[in-house]
Amino acid sequence: MEVPRSLRPLRHRPYARLWVGAFTSNIGTWMETIGVGIYVTSATGQAKWTGLVAAAGFIPNAVVGPLGGALADRLPRRVLLLATTAAQCALATVLTVLVATGAATPALVTLVVLASSCAGALGFPAFQAILPELVPLDDLPGAIALSSAQWNLGRVIGPVLAGVVISVGGYSWAFALNSISFLAVIWAIYPLKLPPPITHGGESILGSIRDGLRFVRSEPGIRSVAIYFAINCLLAAPFIGLVPAVAAKVFHNEKVGTSVLVTAQGIGAVAMALALGGLIARYGNRKVLLGVLVTLPPALAFYGLAPNLAVAAVAIAVVGFFYLGALSSFTTIVQLRSPSHMRGRVLSVLGVMLGSLYPLGALIQGALGDAIGLRAVTVGSGVLMALALLAMRLRERQFAAALALPGPGELARTDPDPLAAHDPGDARTSAADLDAGSVPSPDGPTPVQNAPVIDDGEQRNDPGT
Repeated sequence: MEVPRSLRPLRHRPYARLWVGAFTSNIGTWMETIGVGIYVTSATGQAKWTGLVAAAGFIPNAVVGPLGGALADRLPRRVLLLATTAAQCALATVLTVLVATGAATPALVTLVVLASSCAGALGFPAFQAILPELVPLDDLPGAIALSSAQWNLGRVIGPVLAGVVISVGGYSWAFALNSISFLAVIWAIYPLKLPPPITHGGESILGSIRDGLRFVRSEPGIRSVAIYFAINCLLAAPFIGLVPAVAAKVFHNEKVGTSVLVTAQGIGAVAMALALGGLIARYGNRKVLLGVLVTLPPALAFYGLAPNLAVAAVAIAVVGFFYLGALSSFTTIVQLRSPSHMRGRVLSVLGVMLGSLYPLGALIQGALGDAIGLRAVTVGSGVLMALALLAMRLRERQFAAALALPGPGELARTDPDPLAAHDPGDARTSAADLDAGSVPSPDGPTPVQNAPVIDDGEQRNDPGT
């Protein structure tokens, strides 16, 4: 029986172990996130502490992410991931002990959450950057989509388990389970065998970060992705953070409504994860990305106009479907166009954009929602996104053209020589093999020497959700 294309990445043991470990830990993280929010709210009775803890869990992605990207390109990624995961495990244990002993104050809880988020932000670029080392090139889009799917599944399952565990055993049980869940990631990462990092010849961390930014600006496809990604983060992504407000203010059903909408969005995202590998294999990365970007604005408008909760659930499932397709396509194109030794830094740029533009967009849309209504804001964000995409297409047609990449299947099928040279007779060449002598381009594999050169006084190679 043939394995569906969307599930093929799970045939590869290292990736399958990592997926299971990350999924387990993600459920634990969502349990802690929900538990911490409830804990500080009940302890203080002040919504500002809830917001402060949420910010402590998110802001490090934008602030610490670039450092994580630079470290991912100069340190052994396996060691970096083990160290940051162990730190998160230790901090989760500290939080458990503080709560269990009654010593947890809102300030202490917030500091622990902030420290854990910083550790996560240091390790996440390395986590993303190792995916091309774990699966063949043909399976990379599916691997990225499945990784996004497990995040969405954890987002649905974690809060449900948190509610059950907290009601039965209290907050400390939920936090203890999160501590244990990090062991699953260590179990998955420890046996990995990854290529060693390329030496950076005494280059400073800041210089390394600057090189990553220069590479993003100079590589046409990645530059185009960055612009489209910024539009997506600012105008589309805030729908996720505003779900509780929509449930409460639009449908007047905060608890059940939030659960229904979050679950529906997760279902839509998982559906896209299962479909994306086949779509990219058939149509290619560029067509899939442009297709989901074109359909996401009307889907947002549909969600904003939904007359009742049932229709809104269907609409947000559609939004979740296309939104995950956009995020996964962004990451796939960046992974394919970035050589390994630059990959962590390039991916961290996307992390910074998401960590800064998403909360900014949520803040703006939330404030506007209070003034003119969330329906109008949601529909308006869809309209603005459509106009922004149209303006880009009319003004700079090369933006869309720069995204052109042969689909993974096409790459192995149409021009196997540069790739098969590393693994004769095997069209399932790993994405990591591209770094040995070729990078994808609109016309097929081309020599690395033809990629944008970063020249600041010494010879360097450079790489690239």
